[in-house]
Order: sequence, then structure tokens, then C-alpha cells
Amino acid sequence: MTEPQLLTAIGLMSGTSMDGIDAALVRTDGCDRVETGPAITVPYEDGFRARLRGILGAKGPVPEVEAELTDLHARAVETLMTHAGLAADAVDLVGFHGHTIWHEPEHGRTRQIGDGQRLAATLGIDVVGDFRTADMDAGGEGAPLAPVYHRALVGAGRRPAVVLNMGGVANVTWIGEGTDDLLAFDTGPGNAPIDDWCWRMVGRMFDQDGRLATAGQVDAGRLERLLAHLYFDRTPPKSLDRDAFHAEVQAIIEGLSVEDGATTLTAFAARTIAQAARWFPFPASRWIATGGGRHNPALMAAIREAVNQPVEDADAQGWDGDALEAQAFAYLAVRARLGLPISFPGTTGVARPMTGGVLFQATARRD
Repeated sequence: MTEPQLLTAIGLMSGTSMDGIDAALVRTDGCDRVETGPAITVPYEDGFRARLRGILGAKGPVPEVEAELTDLHARAVETLMTHAGLAADAVDLVGFHGHTIWHEPEHGRTRQIGDGQRLAATLGIDVVGDFRTADMDAGGEGAPLAPVYHRALVGAGRRPAVVLNMGGVANVTWIGEGTDDLLAFDTGPGNAPIDDWCWRMVGRMFDQDGRLATAGQVDAGRLERLLAHLYFDRTPPKSLDRDAFHAEVQAIIEGLSVEDGATTLTAFAARTIAQAARWFPFPASRWIATGGGRHNPALMAAIREAVNQPVEDADAQGWDGDALEAQAFAYLAVRARLGLPISFPGTTGVARPMTGGVLFQATARRD
């Protein structure tokens, strides 16, 4: 039997936490074979992060920031290739998610900035981008998209399993025992409200090591008001914009001390993650945590208490929990190139499995 062809792809992710660009190398057949390689994170400098934050909601100088973001992604790819000792002609594809600045699935609208053709021309490598549009045009939420990669990583391991990703927004992938048993959705805000609170109150990008949350107390009344949002009663699949709750959340916690606000928002994220379990077809035998939020001890402790079962760090599975989303878009780029589905009824609510992504061909390849 002929071995399936493995393609070499670099995946890119600029997440809702706006901390920087993750770039990861993957060799895969787009199905069950996944070989992960080096990965890097390139932090955004403060000025660009402020410019990026300023266009959320698709306001302001979007074209200028988009060009700058694209060029920063090109440099991240070049840095990773140098680190891996690869020339451009050794890379088949780049999976370019871009950066989400606006996501309103209830109105069928989403916007990811990032110029795929500019990136392909700069690198001399074909790029797959615009992963969400086809799904949304077919009635899906356009997110989350990583679940099919989560399924490949879990493989034949113990199921049902839940992969919990904690970025600015938190999401879960429930993976059942059958090949097509997938359910995925955004559970609610993840790190974003905590980050925004820290930035507003003390000028810090995030709650380093959960120190503020550890020092504070939960305001039970305000926590219940936060949990009363109608989103949590919506049947999944469902997805969120990073700032979907921003104004309401910040108004509810107004007047709290820095520490009590951080503690209450940490409890909010943990409780909404735990509440997601009511939608699972069968209880999960294990939870696996990935994304930046797993580095926050206060958040992880709150999640474990709320879930009331062990929550394993992705790295304990031999995964790279910081690179997983970038790896996912490398994997999705290969699937898109092969015409395989990247979204499913149980992950985005689309009527049937859908392929997606747009191929941007390099105008010239370079050594």
C-alpha cells in the first residue's frame, strides 16, 4: 500500500490575546499523520499592539495595520525557517489565519485581516488563508476551526476527551468515540476580560502568574450577574467575538478593587468553562488544557475546582500547548489544499462538512 504523502506546512496564529505571532512547522497528510516540528512566538511590540487594538471592530486605519501585520507574519515565517534550517522551496504551504478584528456570526459577518497574496509574494510560498468565509456563507459560525486538528492529536487515545483552549476567548472540543463525533464551541470569555481589567487598572497586559486573582475575593453577586448572560443558554455550536462581552463585563465589575476584579473575572471564565459540560453528549473522561490561559495558576485552579475532575496540561500529552493553534492552521491549510473538510455540523453548525480556505499562489519561489 502506498504511504500517504506528507506535506510540509507552516501555520500562523495571531490570537485574541494580541500578544504576538505563533508560527509552527508541521508535516502531515491532512488526516491521521501529524509530525510536529519547531515552533516560535514573536511578541508584538507595544506600539503595534496598540494599533491592532485600535482597529478592533473594523474601525480606524485597517489597511495600514493589515499591511503591517502581514509583513510581521512574513518575518515570523522567515525566522522559523532559519531556525528549522529550511529554504522556501522545502515548504509546501503556509496556513495564514490573520487576525480577527470583528466576528458577528449571528449576522453572518466576520473579518480577519491579513493579505494572503502579499504574504505569498513576499515568502515565495503558496499561502492558504480566509478559512472562515466559506463556512459562514454556508450558514456556519465560522469558528472554532481547530477541532479537526484536536481530533487528529487525540487519535485513538482515551475518549470522550475534551480539548480546552484558553485564549482571549475560551473554547472546547468534545471528541467522542466515533470518527465523526465532534462538538465544539466557544464557552465564553477567556483571558480577554482579565487582560483588559489588568491593562485598565494597573497598565499590565495580563495577570502575571495569577497573582492579582490569588490576592482577591470573588464578588458572588457580580459573578452571578456575569453568568446571567443569555449566551450561556444558547445551544452550541456557537462562537464569540473577543469583545462581545467587553462593555457589559467591565460595567458589572466597576468599583471593585484590582484584586477582587481579577478574582471575579477568573472565576467567571472558570465557571463558564465548567458549564460547557452540560452540552456534551456524554461526560468527558479527560480534559486537556492548551493555550495561554493554562500558564495562569489561579485560572487553572479555578477551572479544576469548577470542572471537578483533573485537567491535564497539553504538554503532558507530548503536545506543544503554546503552538497548538498555529499547528492547527498548518494542518487546516493541508486539508484545504486536498479538498478535505475543515468545519463540521458539530463544530460550526454548518449543514454539512465543508472545506474552506483560499489559495494564494506565490508569484515566484526563491531559494
